Amino acid sequence: MHSNEIKLFYKVIESPVGQLILIANESKLVGIKFDYKKEEELPVNFVKQDIHSILRNTEIQLDDYFRGKRQKFELPLSMSGTDFQKKVWGKLLDIPFGETISYQELAKRVGDKKKARAVGNANGKNPLPIIVPCHRVIAKDGSLGGFGGGLPIKRYLLELEGVVLNSQKQISI
Repeated sequence: MHSNEIKLFYKVIESPVGQLILIANESKLVGIKFDYKKEEELPVNFVKQDIHSILRNTEIQLDDYFRGKRQKFELPLSMSGTDFQKKVWGKLLDIPFGETISYQELAKRVGDKKKARAVGNANGKNPLPIIVPCHRVIAKDGSLGGFGGGLPIKRYLLELEGVVLNSQKQISI
């Protein structure tokens, strides 16, 4: 590891949607990844740290969320991306638990309803899925759209939050 590389800490947890890798710097949560098969594939600046306070608190809050006891996360977050991506991710935090909006509506909230595809791309690069609820954005026709963790996980998260999905619009995977 180079001396100028930022050290990141990680913890692997089990969840109803599979293994999650929680990633933090010294003071903030910076990433959540779905289902890494091998920890050896993680970057060299990642240090396993099961007792890191941010990672432990994230694990507790995610557990509460999956058990239906939490609707909003209270964690210090740091998200690296372009200004546009950060603006999109900030608007995701405004979507209430159990509600969905369309990519076009998200684009409108960001400032240009013609940028639905661009907000979809930013959504797909969200470094903190579940915590920053990109799963709450669906296509205008009611179909799921996309999701970095896969559509079955997106469906699971929405149903966990009580969203009634139009089953005829959903793609079975």
